[in-house]
Amino acid sequence: MKHKLLLICTLLVGAWQSALAQANPPRLIVRGDDMGYSHAGNEAILKCYKEGIEKSIEVLAPSPWFPEAVELLKQIPDADIGIHLTLTSEWDNIKWRPVSYCPSLCDADGYFYPMVRPNKNYPKRSVVENNWNLADVEKEFRAQIELAMKKIPRISHFSGHMGCTSLTDDVKELVKKLAREYRIKHHDMSLSESGVTYVGYLGPHKTSEEKLQSFLKMLESLDAGRTYLFVDHPGLDTPEVRAIHHIGYENVAEDRQGVTDVWTHPRVKQLIKDKGIQLIGYNQL
Repeated sequence: MKHKLLLICTLLVGAWQSALAQANPPRLIVRGDDMGYSHAGNEAILKCYKEGIEKSIEVLAPSPWFPEAVELLKQIPDADIGIHLTLTSEWDNIKWRPVSYCPSLCDADGYFYPMVRPNKNYPKRSVVENNWNLADVEKEFRAQIELAMKKIPRISHFSGHMGCTSLTDDVKELVKKLAREYRIKHHDMSLSESGVTYVGYLGPHKTSEEKLQSFLKMLESLDAGRTYLFVDHPGLDTPEVRAIHHIGYENVAEDRQGVTDVWTHPRVKQLIKDKGIQLIGYNQL
């Protein structure tokens, strides 16, 4: 009798959990970063939205392929778009400069420094190791915001490339001020207030197969009623992207092709459907 009661209770709990998940499923923002860093990167981000699970896209306004990004985004008018505010140009073979005059943020050649914080591979070539000032950060952030909003009027949020929006408490407050001024609802510091939890791969993710398995495990772990954010960088394994790298991150093309493969993979799409996970953008928070 006890075993029967235990079985009935187990079945009832399972049914209750299933009903709860269906009524209040997990919500997941899949965000593709760095649109504009390369032509192939732009193509991959578009592919991941059209054929995959990506719902939010971050655009680098100072980047060399920003004009193409603007044109490509016209193909996906419902996509959620954010400004990926940046103070760095990290790749060795391709660089970008500020879109304003902000000398304290530039190296001797007029490019952004490669790093935000000290890096042993790039000594004295980070923002914090040089005489940056807050006025220049504000000027540059404003210029990037206004350029992006002029070209892409549906901006819903700000985020920081390589963590530059959390450089210091003063920079965090600056971003909050700019968000209010430009009537942008969401930014890096506001996500916790909106109940959003960052989530990453659950397990190793060096190869495409490892990425797939660890991404599937992450999806399995999502709880009903909660909202999550997953961030990565789609790309394609092409000669262009193979020439893009910096010390410590040499396998950019292979790594970013893996992201594209996972985000468009039939098993990933099927698991999201089976679990009832709602894919959303910042504009649906």
